[in-house]
Amino acid sequence: MYTTKSNGPTSLIVLLAITALLWCTAEAVASPSLVGADLLHEQGVTGHGVTVAMIDTGYYAHKNLNKDTFNRNRLLAQYDAIADQQVWWSSDDGNGHGGHVTSVAINSKKQNGQYLGIAPDADLVSVKALDDEGLGTYADVIRGIEWVVANKEAYGIRVLNLSLSAEVRSHYWDDPLNQAVMAAWQAGIVVVASAGNTGPGAMTIGVPGNVPYVITVGAMTDNYTPNDGTDDLLATFSSAGPSFEAFLKPEVVAPGGHIKALMDDSARIAVDHPEFHDAGTYFTMSGTSQAAAMVTGAAALILEADPSLTPDEVKCRLIASARPAVDENDELAYTVFEQGAGMVNAHDAVYSLETGCANGGIDVSLDLAGVEHYAGPVREASDGSFYIEGHQGFEWDGSHVAGDGYLWSTGYLWSTGYLWSTGYLWSTGLTEPASINIWVDQE
Repeated sequence: MYTTKSNGPTSLIVLLAITALLWCTAEAVASPSLVGADLLHEQGVTGHGVTVAMIDTGYYAHKNLNKDTFNRNRLLAQYDAIADQQVWWSSDDGNGHGGHVTSVAINSKKQNGQYLGIAPDADLVSVKALDDEGLGTYADVIRGIEWVVANKEAYGIRVLNLSLSAEVRSHYWDDPLNQAVMAAWQAGIVVVASAGNTGPGAMTIGVPGNVPYVITVGAMTDNYTPNDGTDDLLATFSSAGPSFEAFLKPEVVAPGGHIKALMDDSARIAVDHPEFHDAGTYFTMSGTSQAAAMVTGAAALILEADPSLTPDEVKCRLIASARPAVDENDELAYTVFEQGAGMVNAHDAVYSLETGCANGGIDVSLDLAGVEHYAGPVREASDGSFYIEGHQGFEWDGSHVAGDGYLWSTGYLWSTGYLWSTGYLWSTGLTEPASINIWVDQE
């Protein structure tokens, strides 16, 4: 059975239990092949020379994370943002989440002829900002982001993964964590954030996924049939947009269902859920955290192929090359507020020549300086559904979601009367909580 769409404003919530859809890129058994990264590996594009920073629960000192495919040490630095000190070669991930998402992005192990990581030769900087319970504060995460920015040149950091979330309490530009994220983007670092695991309801994207500049990633699942793309689904837990400032989020989706990756069997998550551990070194977990790590790996592949690209240009290529889920009538099976431009395709993103299709009309420097703030093009219909201003729906032309040059990725000067109207007084010590995304069942 295929999803159908009404002729009125696009509905935000689709009944996933009866949905089967075509996701054009999901045809192979390994995670890299689900996003087209295996084709790049065959061409020698493996993330070499690009450093990714993972801000999470810490580092799992496993040989396939320590070394790349040429057996070269690729862990360049570790920083404990909680203790505010740099550490060296410490397996400090007592939770398990940090090692898992890092493995998704860069695992150098080869199995059945394919690498298990999206960018198996990328270098790594690991930042511990969340504790063994997966919890931290704004102060911890901000300290970690600021350390990454300060050490960008020293370690060649080009991509920052943030598979974490916090409650939206204010305008995106007033949020101190978001300000740190925006400063990283301004410094030339591609920031990839998870959408969150509180979907599928509208406006459930958390901080920092609600930052308009960054690449926010939702999750899909291959429905346990990796060789059959016709039954792939949007994960029921994947958070949906729009943001409170009317921006379309997430921008893309990636595999986030039952993802198998490295985790020490003594880590907190593995102990709490032993049924998902293989009694060796691999654990199966679902979430937009894993989906974000895949896009982080894809960004590293793009930057290896063309190191001159700016964060806006990397985002543009990922959007332009993504493929939306469609039904048997070539209509969107899920709204753009759930799947954005669609499923990431790393191969096509590397070879894309698209420019200017992301973050149009918004300026991160002016935003940070408080000179201008922005709102997106999303509007709410009288029935409570959402649509893009000037577009009652989007059509698919076989290559991308049409929309006059991706106007849905364009911002406008903020004015009163948009969706968010509540203020918040931030604590002096930035003690507001941030954490890994909530545990969800396998899908």
